[in-house]
Amino acid sequence: MLGYGVLNLGSFVLGLIALILPIASLVVQRRVSDTSRIISPAVSLGACAVSLCLQLFYGAHLVRIEDWSALMDTADAAARVSAALLVCTLALNALSLAAHRGDAESAWSSTTGRRPDGHLQ
Repeated sequence: MLGYGVLNLGSFVLGLIALILPIASLVVQRRVSDTSRIISPAVSLGACAVSLCLQLFYGAHLVRIEDWSALMDTADAAARVSAALLVCTLALNALSLAAHRGDAESAWSSTTGRRPDGHLQ
């Protein structure tokens, strides 16, 4: 059996995925299809959610085995890092979506001759 240490490793890997996806989306924003512009933030937020869930499961495991010293040693750091992961993931995905929104509006207006609000250019 792999043990409960895998929860921390999985949380770390999923946290990295949650942060890397919106950064990659910003870097290659011109070469990305419209569907991956929507899928990337969804996968990023999902990875962040699962990462945070794994941290909760690990904390519950420490409580279940009554390893109070490990829980007291790691609880504050896990809470701070989890909060930072959540804030950074939300900010990066918002930034990525905002950057792609400008691309979508310019693509829309160039094909229709109208702005997204319906007015002529």
